[in-house]
Amino acid sequence: MLEEELLYVLALQRAKGIGDINAKKLISHCGSAKNVLKEKQQTLQKINGIGAFTIRHLFDIKNLKDAEKELKYIQQKAIETLYFKEKDYPEKLKHCIDGPILLFKDGTINLLNHPVISIVGTRKITSYGRTFCEKLIEELKSYNPIIVSGFAYGVDICAQKAALKNNLQTVGVLAHGFEEIYPKSHKKYMAQINNNGGFLTDFWHNDALTRENFLKRNRIVAGISEATIIIESAEKGGSLVTADIANSYNRDVFAVPGRASDTYSKGCNNLIKQNKAAILTSSKDLIEMLNWELETTLTKTIQKQLFVELDEIEQLVYDFLVDEGKKMLDVISLNCNLPIHKTTTVLFNLEMKGIVKPLPGKLFEAI
Repeated sequence: MLEEELLYVLALQRAKGIGDINAKKLISHCGSAKNVLKEKQQTLQKINGIGAFTIRHLFDIKNLKDAEKELKYIQQKAIETLYFKEKDYPEKLKHCIDGPILLFKDGTINLLNHPVISIVGTRKITSYGRTFCEKLIEELKSYNPIIVSGFAYGVDICAQKAALKNNLQTVGVLAHGFEEIYPKSHKKYMAQINNNGGFLTDFWHNDALTRENFLKRNRIVAGISEATIIIESAEKGGSLVTADIANSYNRDVFAVPGRASDTYSKGCNNLIKQNKAAILTSSKDLIEMLNWELETTLTKTIQKQLFVELDEIEQLVYDFLVDEGKKMLDVISLNCNLPIHKTTTVLFNLEMKGIVKPLPGKLFEAI
């Protein structure tokens, strides 16, 4: 993204009362963040959901001044930015209506061609939860998943340490800017995580931690992954909120059961009882429900094939997916200029030929 556009994206992100949903709406309508802030106010007010209150905050001159300072920090610290309209933005987050318009990245994160799962739970992890978490990640090692969590006490840091131990990438999603460290006792893990994964946040570098930030953080944890796993939770807790968010995104949610009398199993047991999560008793449950074994077998089979004959339309769709990565059915249809019913048929044929695979959320990906 060009420096000038990044400046306006930051200003739009900083505007009070706008939020990511309205910001995306404005950018979609105007074509760019710069165009939004150059547009006439009366024109913007014609957009559904954009009223006088929103407009007043949108054109506050302080937003651009603050954005200039943040841009300077980004450049000085070589912070990588991930914009929701660009290819390097996490694919699954693109399909979350309230996903952040801009993420800040630190480290060596590479989300391409890896399954991504989030593991969260109580900050007061028990020996039962710790043992289950460590064993689960060890058994998933051969599938090379990226382990996402919130870098918090308990289950979060247990999962991230287990990922490092098994040489897997791990991503910590922060509820504050990069100049803050919470909890401070986890500072000792940051270098190792940065060398084998890293950190993401949508907070500016000097944004301090507040209780409200955790909810914003949790939507990224849930949205970036194909599945969210709750290891342990009391009857109320932040990990249950993350599970609800993941369900709202139509993502798979798993919960580890425990004894009815155990305080930190009650939340997981309730999720299972209320059909808000699938029961997770071993790595096998996860592998089977996410079709990882099938995908691995299919990939190995495809690698043995030297030639696959495609007709002109099949080649068009396949080339689009190779170039653009995972895409939804309607996006493929629109970009390939094909009706939905024709696109569905072509994708089915490509799947049968073993070079395209369907994913949750009506997504398709070239193998």
